[in-house]
Amino acid sequence: MTSPHKPRVALFAAPESSPGLLFGLYDVLSSVGAVYPDMTTGKPGQELLEVSIVGAQAEPFRCFGNVLVEPTAAIGDADDYDVIIVCDLYTPITTAPRGRFAREAAWLREMHARGSLITSVCTGSLLVAEAGLLDGRTCAGHWAYADLFGSEYPRVTFDAAAILVLATEPDGVITAGGVTAWQDLALHIIARLCGPEHAIRTAKVHLLVGHQDGQLPYAAMVRLTDPSDAAVVRSQEWIADNYATDNPVAAMVERCGLLPRTFGRRFRAATGRRPIEYVHDIRIDEARRILESSSIAIDDVGFSVGYKDPTFFRRLFKRKTGLTPAAYRRKFAAIAPYVDRPARGLAAG
Repeated sequence: MTSPHKPRVALFAAPESSPGLLFGLYDVLSSVGAVYPDMTTGKPGQELLEVSIVGAQAEPFRCFGNVLVEPTAAIGDADDYDVIIVCDLYTPITTAPRGRFAREAAWLREMHARGSLITSVCTGSLLVAEAGLLDGRTCAGHWAYADLFGSEYPRVTFDAAAILVLATEPDGVITAGGVTAWQDLALHIIARLCGPEHAIRTAKVHLLVGHQDGQLPYAAMVRLTDPSDAAVVRSQEWIADNYATDNPVAAMVERCGLLPRTFGRRFRAATGRRPIEYVHDIRIDEARRILESSSIAIDDVGFSVGYKDPTFFRRLFKRKTGLTPAAYRRKFAAIAPYVDRPARGLAAG
């Protein structure tokens, strides 16, 4: 967006927002143009962005963790923001924020109509969806909310693997994935408003790196299911401890006493997945745990969770997590060094 003034960026926050995300964005965006010269020449430069924290009202409030937030302005106080970033807004993974942010949603629609680029991080995409700005579009958000988007916002295509969805940028909307995807969004906005050189300099000052692997390496394989079908629950409880068994779906069917087609239909209704897909998720989740916490050979890891074909295991692992088993181990094992405990059924070697 071409603007005669210093580009203006509004960070919309609410009591449901997390301080790390809000103030991380504020700190990084406020430093553009000023801190890199200070770090390299000893002389601060000029701040290139005007960054504001905007709330529903201008009065101070406390966000998540009881951290004080003092807004610069309230929604409606200004109408010439170049970019609006909707920070995360916590809501349970089973509950859409229906009616909770009606004024804020109307404000986003108005700002979008006036030409502001509307962006969001993490669960902030729920508010953008509430505003109707994601209808017919693809969006990112925290991977844990994929099912909620599927049930509550059927006109939105939720990409649980994405860190940034930029295909909608020509339409005036950008959405970012979970939590620290704010860093990727911030660098993109800096490059857009101030140029790539300033984005690179800001990344160097703050040691920011992109999430090139996407969200899949972080996403849980097994999530919330409907607990009302006792037969399905029993089969889930059994497979949780017997995931490596041969012909696991047939074994689950036999244990619950249902006809195979009936079992498949009820299992999918309760979990949203076919039984074999659920078994794969259980197995890959356990394989991830082993890779994170041991130095066991990768082919042995696959065998331990039920895959006798190493090639099939490696292909499936990459499809489910976005990384090869070796790359996954490199990414996460360094976070916590191998602990002195063997994986289930295996001796570390």
